Amino acid sequence: MKISIITATYNSANTVRDTLVSIAGQEYPHIEHIIVDGLSKDNTLEIVKEFPHVARIVCEKDNGIYDAMNKGVQLATGEVIGILNSDDFYTTPAILSKVAKAFDDPAVEVVYGDLQYVRANNVELVTRTWKSGQYQKRSLYFGWMPPHPTFFVRRHIYEKCGKFNTTLRSAADYELMLRVLLKYEANVQYIPEVLVKMRAGGMSNASLKNRFRANKEDAMAWKLNELKPFFFTMWLKPLRKVLQFNPISIWQK
Repeated sequence: MKISIITATYNSANTVRDTLVSIAGQEYPHIEHIIVDGLSKDNTLEIVKEFPHVARIVCEKDNGIYDAMNKGVQLATGEVIGILNSDDFYTTPAILSKVAKAFDDPAVEVVYGDLQYVRANNVELVTRTWKSGQYQKRSLYFGWMPPHPTFFVRRHIYEKCGKFNTTLRSAADYELMLRVLLKYEANVQYIPEVLVKMRAGGMSNASLKNRFRANKEDAMAWKLNELKPFFFTMWLKPLRKVLQFNPISIWQK
């Protein structure tokens, strides 16, 4: 079983090496790593070209990160597709082997796990732990979602459900997961361990203004799929994030 990993890059020279190293070091042999670069102005592509495991590099203007991801999905030839951002990395060399094992069951269409946020300047310091837990359909109505960098799907899911909705700026991953899990009721399996570490940041949480915009987009994600959330769903989603933070990390450097 081939697993395609898509990484969208743009001026990612400061972080992309960790991403590349984590994929190059995977024990699982059947990996297709696709880089979709939005015309970086730094030396991102020079770093990428140091890694012979990379199967394909696309370098052209795009309309944002989700457009870049869509390009990668379109090019992917693996039976399973995952997304790993250019400031994320897998926690151990065994991650994709465990993902592949979960997909050994032909009924499984989606696999996901846990994620940790780390300091941008100190990846050993965990600032937040996103423990997903077992999927239940009703959980989405209570603000639950799995971390997108741990979300692996069979390629036929994209073919059936469609790719990322690029009209959404920050909630396109959330909308896709609602579509796959709720509307199309894909068969899901949870790996109860941290699969990915992500450097802290993200446009939806960069400011209070962005958080309100993200809430509006989250609501639109439900509407686009003709799904009706509870009146409190949009507020429980960011509250869940607050409860994931490690308070000790505030005082650590």
